[in-house]
Amino acid sequence: MAIYLRQGYDNAILVFTKLNYDWSKQMNKNNVLPRLDYLLAFESAAVNNSFAGASKALNISETAISRKVRLLELHYKINLFNRGHRSIHLTPRGQRFFDDILPLLDQLRALSQNLLEATLNNAVTIAATNSVAGLYLMPKLPRFNALYEPVNINLLSSDDDDECLAEDVDLTILRGNGHWSGYSAELLFGETIFPVCSPEFLRKNPGITTLAAMSQSSLIGIHTMHTEWMTWRAWFDLMHHAVAEFEETVSLNTYPLAIEAAVNGLGIALGWAHLVDHLLEDNKLIRPLGNISARTDHGYYLLKASDGPSFPERDRVENWLLEVSASRQRYQQPNASTL
Repeated sequence: MAIYLRQGYDNAILVFTKLNYDWSKQMNKNNVLPRLDYLLAFESAAVNNSFAGASKALNISETAISRKVRLLELHYKINLFNRGHRSIHLTPRGQRFFDDILPLLDQLRALSQNLLEATLNNAVTIAATNSVAGLYLMPKLPRFNALYEPVNINLLSSDDDDECLAEDVDLTILRGNGHWSGYSAELLFGETIFPVCSPEFLRKNPGITTLAAMSQSSLIGIHTMHTEWMTWRAWFDLMHHAVAEFEETVSLNTYPLAIEAAVNGLGIALGWAHLVDHLLEDNKLIRPLGNISARTDHGYYLLKASDGPSFPERDRVENWLLEVSASRQRYQQPNASTL
């Protein structure tokens, strides 16, 4: 059937044709569904028999609850509640809708809970010393997230080896000789150590470019329970530089703090290669002695329990750490192999 309407002085004719087709099939599927927060507000209001009760349950204002329910009613073009002065109760159609929607919302909650639990169960726990966690892993994790499918990573930072090797830890990075009973070990990087300071500190102290002058300058020391870790005294000995007396003007109990102190111009710290690389690249630290460095026969290893369970997320993180290791900068010394 056609309807003809005449409009205006030019006798233009608008023709509206009634087409026989099902409009519901043309609706966007997304437009059929209301917003989830509308449904949750409706559910809570129905369960609590009040907007005030729903407000407390969902921790949003009573006005917001009332508005969401009203928008849901407008979406379906029906009244879901009869509103009294201080009470509400479901209309017959509202009650039927509540009976239908409640099991679906519960099913959605169960599906969401299962997915969250599966994700949390597959989280990867990495344990490392404070220095490795703060200076090696943290700067690299954004790159991992950008390159790979997201993995929930729990990072445990501790200088207690027993804590790092706890049963609930999937991967551990520790300093050592590569031998841990009950663990497989892959070398990530060797131990090469050199002095570092801020560019500003060197500008103010231009004479610290020799071992003799450096030993009399402001040295940043680290004092921890790990007496086997490198100290200034041990470093000077490795350099065959006899120093009778020297003073550590700043003494700290963790290596990241010592590096932060050096960045802030408080003195000279011992820099571990691969831990301070990003600070050298950003010119926040420099090497006042140039390429002079000492190395030990120890290194930093990636450990995993020999009888530990394997799962895809852990394997993905492990492979990434080994890829980072393979592409690392090599530090060369005269008459020595690279580490």
